[in-house]
Amino acid sequence: MHLMGVLAQQRGDTGAAQQLIEQAIDLNGAVATYHANLGAVLRERGRLEEAVGSYERALALDPALANAWSNLGSALRECGEPDRAVECCERALQLQPVFPQAWSNLGSVMADQGRLAAAASYYQKALAVSPDYPEALYNLGNVRMEQARHEEAIELYTRALALRPGYRAAFSNLLFCLNYHGGVTPQQVLDAHQLWDRRFAGAITATHANNPDLGRKLRVGYVSPDFRRHSVAFFVEPLFEAFDAGSFEVFCYSQVAQPDAVTRRLQSLVSHWRDTTRMGDAEMAELIRADGIDILVDLAGHTAGNRLQVFSAKPAPVQINWLGYPHSTGLRAMDYRIVDAISDPPDGGVPSLTTEKLLRLAHGFLCYKPPPVAPKPCDPPLLRNGYVTFGSFNNPSKLSIQAIEAWAQVLREVKGSRLLLKGKAFSDAATRDALVGQFGQRGIAAQRINILGMLDSVTDHLSLYNDMDIALDPFPYNGATTTCEALWMGVPVVCLMGDRHAARVGASLLTHIGRSEWVAASAKDYVGRAVQLAGDPAALIHWRSMLRDTMAASRLCDKTAFAREMEANLRHAWTAWCAAQGAGG
Repeated sequence: MHLMGVLAQQRGDTGAAQQLIEQAIDLNGAVATYHANLGAVLRERGRLEEAVGSYERALALDPALANAWSNLGSALRECGEPDRAVECCERALQLQPVFPQAWSNLGSVMADQGRLAAAASYYQKALAVSPDYPEALYNLGNVRMEQARHEEAIELYTRALALRPGYRAAFSNLLFCLNYHGGVTPQQVLDAHQLWDRRFAGAITATHANNPDLGRKLRVGYVSPDFRRHSVAFFVEPLFEAFDAGSFEVFCYSQVAQPDAVTRRLQSLVSHWRDTTRMGDAEMAELIRADGIDILVDLAGHTAGNRLQVFSAKPAPVQINWLGYPHSTGLRAMDYRIVDAISDPPDGGVPSLTTEKLLRLAHGFLCYKPPPVAPKPCDPPLLRNGYVTFGSFNNPSKLSIQAIEAWAQVLREVKGSRLLLKGKAFSDAATRDALVGQFGQRGIAAQRINILGMLDSVTDHLSLYNDMDIALDPFPYNGATTTCEALWMGVPVVCLMGDRHAARVGASLLTHIGRSEWVAASAKDYVGRAVQLAGDPAALIHWRSMLRDTMAASRLCDKTAFAREMEANLRHAWTAWCAAQGAGG
């Protein structure tokens, strides 16, 4: 039974694996490896607390199982117990000093805490004893992506995939990283996404029994790992608040391992909430079919925790990607992407490189809900400081070489100006020092750069915008939530409109609140607009007091109008499917 369970796990059938190993334990519960392997299956199924119990039972029977100690450490890390996780990994290394998995697990604990340099050193120790260890390559790639060392990250993901071609997480992170890299063409990015589909998605053979009635109430499902305190929530919550309950029935498929207050708030807004964290792909796809979902909306793309393999099975007749990922998914099974005419223009010089059909919302593809705890904007800090402070609170992964070059040029041209940066990766001293060094190479003294780590309080985070005069949007991967936050706090944002969706989100947001004059067409123009704003204190004072009202009155914050436009596009997609089934009006 035990061996059959192990084989079932290797085939990906974790449900059968659990059943078979549990049967083996019922017959003989005194074998430590049975419990250890059951722990591995339970962990893979997202049942972390049960996995911890199985590992502990294994170690009670045989305290010398180094692998069980390492796996217990990994499970405890995922349960939010880093100190115990470190103890377990160190115990594994005492038993087996040449143990790359334990070194890698220690690195992941450090990475969770934002200690990126320490994490990298542990991953490198794992690779020193096992150069062909895919997990360590993948994990080190994640650190390098957080540090905006994009070329290194891409190389590490590529090496991991060469060793393990079926490593889906490594491939998705590779794709995510390509969006950050300023030296990769849009066509190359699309080609890589289509390769993911060819490698991991089989032929689309699904059939659907949904009633092709054009006007009936539709069941719409939203799939996300980010129904929590996350950027996605700022844009999905207004839609959930304002959807037409008479025409649409909303289901949420939540891949949230640690629900929070935002999770509970979102759950209260919809009729049906499904926790999918313990479901395999086949089980989740079957649930979606059983729920009779007509339109299934992916909110994650290739970001962490995605369930794209479920979409590949085509459990719903119409499948749409929106919001959480700045590129085509590359999936043949994904029918549409929701964009707008600025992020993805229908004609002109920017090609729509996508495998999905594009549904363009006329007034912008985003609707923002400002945090209720946002403090009031104060006067521009230049009035008290005597110098202009530029800033960016974007994910440090977005700080491309091209953006750093432009920001350094801005600082050179605006004498005495400062740059304020904040982000999770900047909690790590080595990461901060490396970035300061990059500006130093471009003639910017260290004392002109102020770099901060993460702040747990939303109010404290937003209050920091009162120390910033002008926000600089990164490129080629623009901000979204950070841009909206800066504008809400009265801080003008300068952005560069580029040649792909990720590089045009800033232009979409600014245009839809009537501030297209802050949108640049080139890096030179970007620098020029930032310098021009810095030289106009009266304009900065004006916008400090007016931007919030301007934004609140715009379509960007009109949830009712946005919901009606979104629903019209969903209905359009449904009508197209019905027509393909031969349904009439």
